[in-house]
Amino acid sequence: MSTSEHSSAIPTLELNDGAIIPQIGLGTYAMRDAEGIGAIIAGIDNGYRLLDTAVNYENEREVGRAVIDSKVGRDELFITSKVPGRHHGYDETIASTEESLARLELERLDLHLIHWPNPSVGKYVETWRGLIELRERGLVTSIGVSNFTEPMLEQLIAETGVTPAVNQIELHPYFPQTELISFHKSIGVQTESWSPLYRDQGLFDEAPIAEAAQAHGVEPAQVVLRWHLEVGSLPIPKSANPDRQRLNADIFGFSLTPAEVAAISGLERGRMKNRDPLTHEEM
Repeated sequence: MSTSEHSSAIPTLELNDGAIIPQIGLGTYAMRDAEGIGAIIAGIDNGYRLLDTAVNYENEREVGRAVIDSKVGRDELFITSKVPGRHHGYDETIASTEESLARLELERLDLHLIHWPNPSVGKYVETWRGLIELRERGLVTSIGVSNFTEPMLEQLIAETGVTPAVNQIELHPYFPQTELISFHKSIGVQTESWSPLYRDQGLFDEAPIAEAAQAHGVEPAQVVLRWHLEVGSLPIPKSANPDRQRLNADIFGFSLTPAEVAAISGLERGRMKNRDPLTHEEM
């Protein structure tokens, strides 16, 4: 791998399949058109190497164009996409992934996830088998899931023998998912967090976060993202603002104390919205 002045300072982790993933990613939801491409390129220029998209974000073309137009080589980037609910099933998953690759103008994905389990449809195991096949064909390097519960993960492993590399879940100080993170660690699954900074106002004003920010001389957002690292999750904050992108990525120069981590986790009050994977479904 060639290094350049744009080489990332973001540390990496090793997944259970041996692949290397950056410890923080750039969420791209709602980044569309020329403005979206520019925001994603800015993210790459600001050190991000993990770019997170999905069929349902309707911006795979923009992510692909940003990859082509950026100053960083493809092999230095880690591109994630997700199979939508309407493409569940073995053959459907393979077709969906080929379509994603065409939109992205890529030969392979670094990580491909099942976006939602949609248990009433009952096809997530077949979908997982499709991802296993895609990995064997070399179209996808790592495979994982999103919004899966502990029993769902156990079912995938029991029925296929293949453990997901990643489970991307709603996770923030108001919903710390301590038990699920612990389960992930026990079976070798890397936790990723979507909406890691929460989406509504108020979180940054919480005393444990504000006090830690003051103690470490950083911004509240940096405290929250550092908390994710401390609890063992890989956050994927979304920002189109270059200054905010840089701030969000600058979380490797300080650590939180165990007491600070515990106090932030103590803010728990539940999900942002009623998106329980047992009942919430997205097609």
